[in-house]
Amino acid sequence: MDPSIVLASKDAVTGSLGAVAYGLAAIGPGIGIGLIFGLGVQAIARQPEAEQVAFRYMLIGFALAEALALIGFVVPFVFP
Repeated sequence: MDPSIVLASKDAVTGSLGAVAYGLAAIGPGIGIGLIFGLGVQAIARQPEAEQVAFRYMLIGFALAEALALIGFVVPFVFP
């Protein structure tokens, strides 16, 4: 294998480590949001009369999980 090809391929890899970190950081809130709504639908199916309360808690949990994702998005720009 030609060494110049190996050097060219190493130099071609550019990008932001922050973008990679955000991609990894978005996994946690994504799983959390899925669990929140999945278990919330299950709770409503088990007790339809408690739909208002369950839905309220689902939205609060969603907002908190989404805030973590947004913080993960902002941090790489604040601390380069």
